[in-house]
Amino acid sequence: MIGGAPPAFVAEVEKKADELVRAAAAFHLDGTGCQGEGPKGGFAHVAGGFFNYLVVPRHERLYIMQVTFL
Repeated sequence: MIGGAPPAFVAEVEKKADELVRAAAAFHLDGTGCQGEGPKGGFAHVAGGFFNYLVVPRHERLYIMQVTFL
């Protein structure tokens, strides 16, 4: 949930998160059996701000930890 941010910014965050999910799915075809290193994450920059995310292959999820609207 992103409270107080403009809808256009929220749409950019959702679009970028979808791209990250597709990239993770291509890299980890079956994340439930992942035995490698722990979760990976980073910062993704979008128009108007950025967000901090964490990819957890074993959960088959991308978690958005923090969103910053500038």
